Amino acid sequence: MSRSQNRFIKNQKEKKKAQKKKEKEKRRKERQENNTKGGDLADMMAYVDEFGNITSEPPEEKKKNPENETDE
Repeated sequence: MSRSQNRFIKNQKEKKKAQKKKEKEKRRKERQENNTKGGDLADMMAYVDEFGNITSEPPEEKKKNPENETDE
């Protein structure tokens, strides 16, 4: 009789352990899906404009005027 009780208790412990493992895996997946930490590099970039202000937009490309360049 004690043998069957021991087996029953052992089975219950295994079920609890498996359930906890499933819940832990579920929480881990949810954290990974909802992770906002360390997004794109473009989102983290900051630029400084000509007046020294920090902006999130890249500076406009200045077109070089080939007529003003001097050849040496």
